[in-house]
Amino acid sequence: MRVAGIEAMNVFAGTTYLNVEKLAEHRNLDTSRFKNLLMKEKTVALPYEDPVTFGVNAAKPLIDALSPEEKDRIELVISCTESSFDFGKSMSTYFHEILGLNRNCRLFELKNACYSGVAGFQMAINFILSQTSPGAKALVIATDVSRFMIEEGGDALTMEWSFAEPSGGAGAVAMLVSETPHIFQVDIGANGYYGYQVMDTCRPTSDGEAGDSDLSLLSYLDCCENAFYEYQKRVPEADYAKTFSYLAFHTPFGGMVKGAHRNLMRKAAKAKPKDIEADFENRVVPGLVYCQRIGNIMGATAMMSLASTIENGNFTAPQRIGCFSYGSGCCSEFFSGVVSEESQKAMKKFKIKEQFDKRYELTMEEYENLLVGSNAVKFGTRNVTLDSSFIPQSRKAMGKETLFLKGIKEFKREYEWVS
Repeated sequence: MRVAGIEAMNVFAGTTYLNVEKLAEHRNLDTSRFKNLLMKEKTVALPYEDPVTFGVNAAKPLIDALSPEEKDRIELVISCTESSFDFGKSMSTYFHEILGLNRNCRLFELKNACYSGVAGFQMAINFILSQTSPGAKALVIATDVSRFMIEEGGDALTMEWSFAEPSGGAGAVAMLVSETPHIFQVDIGANGYYGYQVMDTCRPTSDGEAGDSDLSLLSYLDCCENAFYEYQKRVPEADYAKTFSYLAFHTPFGGMVKGAHRNLMRKAAKAKPKDIEADFENRVVPGLVYCQRIGNIMGATAMMSLASTIENGNFTAPQRIGCFSYGSGCCSEFFSGVVSEESQKAMKKFKIKEQFDKRYELTMEEYENLLVGSNAVKFGTRNVTLDSSFIPQSRKAMGKETLFLKGIKEFKREYEWVS
């Protein structure tokens, strides 16, 4: 029987963060409503951090762990993002060069809002299952950045960011996909996908988003329900309440996940409110732990939730995880796979939680200055040399060699390793 899945997986959540409760107070938001977000922290992208630095910093430990022969079997590199800085050139070319991969390799990029990471993952799974190149591996990097900006002399309080600002994060998840799924073995053919045209959120300009938050919530709920029902058609014995030991959701914010889970427990499992709350704590919360500390990282968030579930769940015996991905516009998918105790041990060696803990906490003054400073790398920047003294603590935060953006010269991005 052919198998495929995630051989190795790592997360990079940047070098700085903001306490979102402090941000909500600073912006005079309704804190009672804010608590429904179920958020704690958000990663903040500095001017010398971009989707490439996030992606490379997530992927490098995976590549470094491979032998030269194994590294040369990477024949597919997919970047999954809605934060690309070029309408034509794929960021996968930067990943490929910086990580020193074999030139006999397919390189391309996927965009489909927050669904892109799972779209890339499923494409890699099908490449492995096709056996067109037996023993080959695929590197999938989902990476996204929310970069809030104001003009010099502008006032952030006048911007229409509302609750998008506290929930918008930055980060990357890197996955090595192969026929030796040490981390996550997918259930082949167990996929329910569901999509249609809806203007819930979009990016009509390169550095700005627009949309209808209420419509987005309704679309998410609709897709979660119908993607699972389609999964159930293909796996008739599937029971939402009993088949999956854990559930990993795309997490724009925790409150949306809680609503989607409650909706399915009511309709698919006929569960009572008290039982729904207990089930949420047991099966869903492990997948929210990291999402609550990084914010919504768009195309990478569903796989971030999977990583969080694997690290924070109990896998003394193999367990099945149900996963839901949603991308505005929209497309969604419910799929599943099996995780073991060995999977958890393999994940823990990358010390993801320790990475989160090492980030530097920005003060509100530093953050406000950053909102102006981020204009240095706005979309279309042709030439810039970045100020490496900006938040100097961030460049030492990880305590290990970390990639940063050095500058842009005639549109080409130049990077440097800092230790």
